[in-house]
Amino acid sequence: MRVLKNDFVKYAHDEESADDQEETGWKYIHGDVFRYPKHKSLFSAALGSGTQLFTLTSFIFILALVGVFYPYNRGALFTALVVIYALTSGIAGYTAACFYCQLEGTNWVRNLLLTGSLFCGPLFVTFCFLNTVAIAYKATAALPFGTIVIIFLIWALVTSPLLILGGIAGKNTKAEFQAPCRTTKYPREIPPLPWYRQTLPQMAMAGFLPFSAIYIELYYIFSSVWGHRIYTIYSILFIVFIILLIVTAFVTVAMTYFQLAAEDHEWWWRSFLCGGSTGLFIYAYCLYYYNARSDMSGFMQTSFFFGYMACICYGFFLMLGAIGFRASLFFVRHIYRSIK
Repeated sequence: MRVLKNDFVKYAHDEESADDQEETGWKYIHGDVFRYPKHKSLFSAALGSGTQLFTLTSFIFILALVGVFYPYNRGALFTALVVIYALTSGIAGYTAACFYCQLEGTNWVRNLLLTGSLFCGPLFVTFCFLNTVAIAYKATAALPFGTIVIIFLIWALVTSPLLILGGIAGKNTKAEFQAPCRTTKYPREIPPLPWYRQTLPQMAMAGFLPFSAIYIELYYIFSSVWGHRIYTIYSILFIVFIILLIVTAFVTVAMTYFQLAAEDHEWWWRSFLCGGSTGLFIYAYCLYYYNARSDMSGFMQTSFFFGYMACICYGFFLMLGAIGFRASLFFVRHIYRSIK
């Protein structure tokens, strides 16, 4: 905030000085900073899916805090995940279609199909493979045919219709994208940047701090889900989740500021990737936990662990990416509205 305040003072002084000085800094890319991102259909779908997963996680925490889940009934959590995901699919459709139309997208039907399959698609493929493995090993982890039919009916009769209704509502919202600055016709050239300002190093820096905030709690969660420990302190877990969201938002905003200060105006995807990069750190922790902390072995246990954790970490990537982008969008709108 101190750096930003100094920037406001500097730019206010620059306006009072000569007009022929060289333009530098985040103020002088105001004509490009709100230029719509590439692959806006995919971006809108990712934002919609991330928003839905955030809503799903919030409802799960509410149920946990009121005592719905108890230690020896893990099926209740699975049932809640399936039902709440189905009921919140309209949020994904509405968010994706509304934002896609704000970005002047035209093929909203394809965007809706992409939204519906962005998370469910990889999850479905993973489930089919792992359930086949469990059947081959004759393990009790294999879901019975009746349960699979029920899940399919929920998807066909609840998830898909709500997704479509949400998409129609989002398309008909007629809301315009609120940009405080007018976008120029031709994009400004991005100056050469050092290696540490590229996407991958920025993702590594942005994901490390939020991951460090939840690192200790991850062991107890993993021991409960994949081991024999019992985890019942949902209030502590909820506090850790709130800390994760706050740290993710602030770190992503900081990364976005430094990117704009370097006159790199392509911040949309970068903010989403930086926010979601914590999911990659969590998956890297899975490798450490499997080799150093767990007693799992064999193809079935290994495939179940890394397969389902890949889906969970992918969900975290989408959810935290949406949080990071929303925080960055609020920040960027604020600073460029302040210099008008």
